[in-house]
Amino acid sequence: MLGYAAVTARKNHRPRIGVPWRTAVEEMRGRRAAYERYLQAVRQAGGDPVEISLSLPPAELKRMAESLDGFVLPGSPADVEPRRFGSAAHPQCAPSDKRREHTDDGLLDHALGAGKPVLAICYGAQLLNVHLHGTLVQDIPSEMRSAMDHGGGASRDESLHRIRIEGGELAGMAGGSSARVNSSHHQSVQKPGRGLRVAARAPDGVIEALEWTAGPGWAVGVQWHPERMPDDPFAAALFRRLVKEAQDAAGKPKSPVPRARRRARRSKSSR
Repeated sequence: MLGYAAVTARKNHRPRIGVPWRTAVEEMRGRRAAYERYLQAVRQAGGDPVEISLSLPPAELKRMAESLDGFVLPGSPADVEPRRFGSAAHPQCAPSDKRREHTDDGLLDHALGAGKPVLAICYGAQLLNVHLHGTLVQDIPSEMRSAMDHGGGASRDESLHRIRIEGGELAGMAGGSSARVNSSHHQSVQKPGRGLRVAARAPDGVIEALEWTAGPGWAVGVQWHPERMPDDPFAAALFRRLVKEAQDAAGKPKSPVPRARRRARRSKSSR
């Protein structure tokens, strides 16, 4: 049984938050500018960011995931492979990034199974949705004719718009039912995956956030980029909540192995 001092130390430690590289090409070429924003946001929230290579073999990725307390799945210029949700590629689709998809799938398998928190951002939110058997709008401008600007247009990297928050924990972090967010995407969630609920929408109906409801852990997917909004209270609250959930998860003692299973293990080891 853990003593009071041990439990307190666990709760006060800086949780280790794994952040996979945005793309295999950026990792290979050492392009860190966009990636560093995620690491800095984790640091500002009180976490210890841990870089996750997209080249790890499955066994090594599993060991790394087990050593971490929570995860940020960052944005990416890639698009999720559309065959994963039963669609042919739209002409406006960007190439997929198999290494990134395999890495995120491995991290999500572990995190959702172990109850560790996940903050999935833009592409990360879309991949979270597909991982849980949801589908995507592959190109908002051509598939949703009445949609507002979600990509920033030709002269800007991003646009700004309001979102309508549909209750849940996101409303508490935002301090109400509406918030102003940035936007830099041409795809979005179409059908939410298993265990996910829609937590926010843009005025044109585009899904802007998802919350995980099917397990013991905390997972939120947002379509905007809070890492690019360091002075925004809502953006900061998202990362602080991730870090708090990671601290809480790390502080929980592991469930004891049932006596029957312990006897089975002993009998196997004595053979």
